[in-house]
Amino acid sequence: MPRSYQHIKKYESEIVKLKEQGYTKREIAEKLGFSKEQIKGLLKRKRKREEKQAYGIMPKKRGRPTKDYVVSEQTKVAELKYILARKEAKIKSLEMENELMRDFLSLTERK
Repeated sequence: MPRSYQHIKKYESEIVKLKEQGYTKREIAEKLGFSKEQIKGLLKRKRKREEKQAYGIMPKKRGRPTKDYVVSEQTKVAELKYILARKEAKIKSLEMENELMRDFLSLTERK
């Protein structure tokens, strides 16, 4: 039963509550008047947003910043944590590669 346009984001908390109660995506869609694909997309976007926040990646605001835009300390800290995590991962990857190369050269009797 389609209805006049309503942004699905307004119903996000209600959809999540229904999902936690054990309703299927199809049942939620029929109950609120959305399509199954819309419910599926909303839940997918919410899950991705939560995963990013769990890794410390803050969501970026869309569009051009205003002239008086000030970057918050929380955003700066989150960006720096992400940069450090990426650098540590790269260092670990290079150390593993170096160790493999050392093992390979020792097995081929090169120095």
